[in-house]
Amino acid sequence: MSDFIGNDFLLLNKYAEELYHDYAENMPIIDYHNHLSPEQIANDVTFENLTKVWINGDHYKWRAMRTLGIEEKYITGNASDKDKFLKWAQTVPFTMRNPLYHWTHLELQRYFQITKLLSPQNAAMIYDISNEMLQSPENSCCGLLTKMNVKYLCTTEDPTDSLKHHQKIKKSDFKTKVSTAFRPDSAIHIENAQFNNYLKKLEVATDKTITNFDALCEALSNRIDYFNDNGCTIADHGLSHIYTSEFKDSEIKSIFKRKLEGKQLTTNEVNQYKSAILLFLSKMYHQKKWVQQFHLGALRNNNQRLLSQLGPDTGFDSIGDWLQAENLSKFLNKLDQANMLTKTIIYNLNPRDNEVLASMIGNFNDGSVKGKVQFGSGWWFLDQKDGMTKQINALSNMGLLSCFVGMLTDSRSFLSFPRHEYFRRVLCNIFGQEIQNGELPNDPKWIGKIIQDICFNNAKEYFNLELP
Repeated sequence: MSDFIGNDFLLLNKYAEELYHDYAENMPIIDYHNHLSPEQIANDVTFENLTKVWINGDHYKWRAMRTLGIEEKYITGNASDKDKFLKWAQTVPFTMRNPLYHWTHLELQRYFQITKLLSPQNAAMIYDISNEMLQSPENSCCGLLTKMNVKYLCTTEDPTDSLKHHQKIKKSDFKTKVSTAFRPDSAIHIENAQFNNYLKKLEVATDKTITNFDALCEALSNRIDYFNDNGCTIADHGLSHIYTSEFKDSEIKSIFKRKLEGKQLTTNEVNQYKSAILLFLSKMYHQKKWVQQFHLGALRNNNQRLLSQLGPDTGFDSIGDWLQAENLSKFLNKLDQANMLTKTIIYNLNPRDNEVLASMIGNFNDGSVKGKVQFGSGWWFLDQKDGMTKQINALSNMGLLSCFVGMLTDSRSFLSFPRHEYFRRVLCNIFGQEIQNGELPNDPKWIGKIIQDICFNNAKEYFNLELP
């Protein structure tokens, strides 16, 4: 079987086809949140083989392979790259109805013009063909991004990062604009065993001694200035939920001192500290006119045995079930009352909470900025057709989908950019179905404009991007 994914994949009527092919398909890409390696972009790395660019680091694929009963040596272990790829090819036919099945074949088509369904029977041939193509300059890191018409992408760095790779990219002739997002999670999660060690790294980066909470704030402010000077305009946070415990400044100073002394903190003390540092950071972002992002709802590192063997971000996270509404309301309200609420994007991982967040953003859209507070695109476990559709529907019902800043990859792979195409097809099909049903007018010019805004124009305006 071949040509599984045709021109009209996911487009179920003529209206959807017209919207996609005439308006969405050729729009450039703004990918404002991902985990790509700026070092690989700066050095325009050429990948040795398909495993290194496509399977290494991809915990989506790793989870599927483990579920199928494949040994860890073929996933994160010491098996050869070819054997790892062959095991992935063995897995793919069993991923039907998982988004991996669609993504896999989209990516093979868009990057390597391979229309065959990946299977154990053709895996070796596909591996060899792809590896040969990867040696071409047009399939280097920068070539792959150019091929997908990526005009802007934003990687994610810790405050201690030197940003030397971003500086090198900026001096190069690479046409895609590459920036960074400030991700201070390690300075927020005071409960972590490595927190004090992290402070030492922050001391080195700032050349400042951190002996109290005020010194920490000064160090983080220093790094925000540094990131800002290097073109950063976005902050990002990965949190289970927003923290809004009441606190006094004296309490936070005491809590921080006790942590430095190696003493155990109570749950309430941890929450008070996180509440204080989040408010401090968000006020700093407002001063810099940055966009702040909050990725909420992940229950991380569930399998302690395998975490100890393989480390974090290896496929042992899942959807959490915290209550989000009240804390999020308190947090945004405190910033708004102080007139220090900057542009904000909130991502939800539990589909139970879609309407909660979609309605919450309307409380703090005050007319000062188009779509000031955004309900972010379907994230992680929800960045598939069903998750995208539910997010789009919730946002449409509770707010204005026309102001939405659209899709991102949130990926570590340079082959992940067809996810934008996937999103655009889903989006156009939703509109096309409702035109066919008589729920929307057959006005392709106006609806096409809305779709182009969601695909590209809204993000360009929201992030104040100057693009070639």
